[in-house]
Amino acid sequence: MSTVAPVVQPAQPTTPEGPDFEFVKSWKVTIALSIFTVLSFLLLVVFGRDGTSTMRLSTSSDLIQLPDVELPTRVTGIVITVLLLLITGVSVWLVRAKAKAPIWLIAVYAVLVLIGFLAWAAADKSIPVPGLLFGSLSLAVPLIFGALGGVISERVGVVNIAIEGQLLAGAFTSAMVASLTRQPLLGLLAAMLAGVLVSMVLAAFAIKYFVDQVIVGVVLNVLVIGLTGFLYSQVMAPNAALLNQPPRFERINIPLLSEIPIIGPVFFRQTLIVYIMYVAVAVVFYGIFHTKWGLRLRSVGEHPQAADTVGINVASTRFWNVSIAGAIVGLGGAYFTLGSVGAFGKEMTAGAGFIALAAVIFGRWDPIRATLAALLFGFASNLQNVLSIIGSPVPSEFMLMLPYLVTIFAVAGLVGQSRGPAASGKPYIKS
Repeated sequence: MSTVAPVVQPAQPTTPEGPDFEFVKSWKVTIALSIFTVLSFLLLVVFGRDGTSTMRLSTSSDLIQLPDVELPTRVTGIVITVLLLLITGVSVWLVRAKAKAPIWLIAVYAVLVLIGFLAWAAADKSIPVPGLLFGSLSLAVPLIFGALGGVISERVGVVNIAIEGQLLAGAFTSAMVASLTRQPLLGLLAAMLAGVLVSMVLAAFAIKYFVDQVIVGVVLNVLVIGLTGFLYSQVMAPNAALLNQPPRFERINIPLLSEIPIIGPVFFRQTLIVYIMYVAVAVVFYGIFHTKWGLRLRSVGEHPQAADTVGINVASTRFWNVSIAGAIVGLGGAYFTLGSVGAFGKEMTAGAGFIALAAVIFGRWDPIRATLAALLFGFASNLQNVLSIIGSPVPSEFMLMLPYLVTIFAVAGLVGQSRGPAASGKPYIKS
């Protein structure tokens, strides 16, 4: 008697394209939009201000002069509030229709909130838009370098709490070397070397001796702050003319591009360090997601045992990538002394390393998103400076607090899931 083998039906796919996929409604984005819409209504309508808000779009050195934009403050607030309400309604409809709100819609919402707030804050005042954006980018440069280093470190499995120490070491070393040699390029290289040395200490204790990475990072920050503070007081300050007057990089205007209104003065009238930053963001993004190096880096950070099984040296990969991250962060430290302030000051980074770490989390461990998050911090910091100059009634403390509140919402999952590499912070002990 012959037996017939049972026919095994292929399993139905469970991907979003498969028939078994069921859309899970998420009201997080809609709730966030609703909250901001209510706050915008209270600020722009209930407590709306009369007058005219002027937005200056050009500087005196621009080849093409754009006319100033004058907005009636109260009317602008009402119109923008209505538009925000419509976008919130569209978000509700999309969720009920089992669809996600597109990124561009959220971006439009954010731009409208920003325009409404600026118009309200600048009633009968003038805001220089190119200056606001230029200052925002300048404040964001060290944060972007720090965030790139943080992304590389955490992608390879090492939590880099020591970004603050690497920035400060880079700032101190670049100031001293550039002052002694009168060569800012040598100061830049010295800053990278200082960042590498700090990161190597982190890597050695975290990877070789399995010490808790967070504790090592905190201790390194305290060590670098104390060491640079001591050397500044005892060595650098008494000999400031010799050791703390580094030559700064000159601004390089890119032909044609620097003449584009608004964009040109902001992005293409910068120093060498900023142009290096543009390249670094592109290289890190491409390297992590489109090269063999990036594939190995991510595999070690996600599943080191599997990476070890296929022949990848986990310890070596982590050590050298953390060192590369330190070199990148060191460039950010050099910007303080060779591109911005022009001299070293005690604890001059002022917590920038921790802000960069927040940008890494906010950006979901992606170089481009982390860069945008760092730009948000820079924009918020510079906005409070501009508003204080024009005499706006907005408390400067609120503007400094805003990016941290946004980060808390992001980490809490209000604007999307925030999950780091699976093996980040976990030492790998080869079995």
